[in-house]
Amino acid sequence: MHTDLVAALDIGGTKIAGALVDQDGTLVVRAQRPTPARESGERVMEAVSGVLAELAASPCWDRATAVGIGSAGPVDAAGGTVSPVNVRGWRGFPLVDRVSDATGGLPVTLVGDGVAITAAEHWLGAARGHDNALCMVVSTGVGGGLVLGGALHPGPSGNAGHIGHISVDLDGDPCPCGARGCVERIASGPNIARRALEGGWRPGQDGDASAVGVAAAARAGDPVALASFERAAQALAAGIAATATLVEIDIAVIGGGVAGAGDLLFAPLRTALCRYATLSFVQQLTVVPAVMGNDAGLVGAAAAALATRTGADEGVPARAH
Repeated sequence: MHTDLVAALDIGGTKIAGALVDQDGTLVVRAQRPTPARESGERVMEAVSGVLAELAASPCWDRATAVGIGSAGPVDAAGGTVSPVNVRGWRGFPLVDRVSDATGGLPVTLVGDGVAITAAEHWLGAARGHDNALCMVVSTGVGGGLVLGGALHPGPSGNAGHIGHISVDLDGDPCPCGARGCVERIASGPNIARRALEGGWRPGQDGDASAVGVAAAARAGDPVALASFERAAQALAAGIAATATLVEIDIAVIGGGVAGAGDLLFAPLRTALCRYATLSFVQQLTVVPAVMGNDAGLVGAAAAALATRTGADEGVPARAH
């Protein structure tokens, strides 16, 4: 028996990925194009249309009944528009209408990329079985999403859970968002590297000046590199503890490239969390790595569309057994 599929889009500043996803979260068909992030909004939309055209060329396309989009933000789910910070041609861009037109009028669900990844981790990943969770992506930026009371909680605009722009250092460095001392300004990959370079660290023979290079130096015992990761972990711990205190989550799931540093990040993070999550109702909070990997955005976009289509009160569909 052929089951219905969801066309999923994962839109970021580097790539636009697409897939046809079944009701078990399996990616049946894939497509991908680079994001022309420095070009016009129409050029970016051409790339989106190209991904959709590749999916539509599949014999499976006639089973697609909806579209889910997880996009870099901010997004406006109610208005159907997106204004990604790292895609300058899109400001208030009517993405939902354009994708609906490109797919022959299929219903479209839009959420932020952090919310999409949260949907994936709650449906099939590390947050499965937890009714109250924060899922985060720590990479070029720091994003996130919330599950509350067993349901995905994107908020009215689709941006709820955007932990990267919680301020954890009142007099800290200015953040591109306009605030100061944001989690992202301290804990994102580029800012881990920036802090290490400012502290006197220099790349090795391979010339890698990214957070990956800092991680390699930290594993070799470089004190400046270690300090940069510890500072990032402290900022993440403060943001996670603040979120847990506010909405009583019991698990925080962390993915993204920076999470690939493993215990360089997670060990100091858990130590710092003990200093910040001190009230009795948050002391059992656990922090674990994400498990969905690079497919999380696509699986989560599909999950959000399935939840909308089935009227699941913004919840995430249960995995079929």
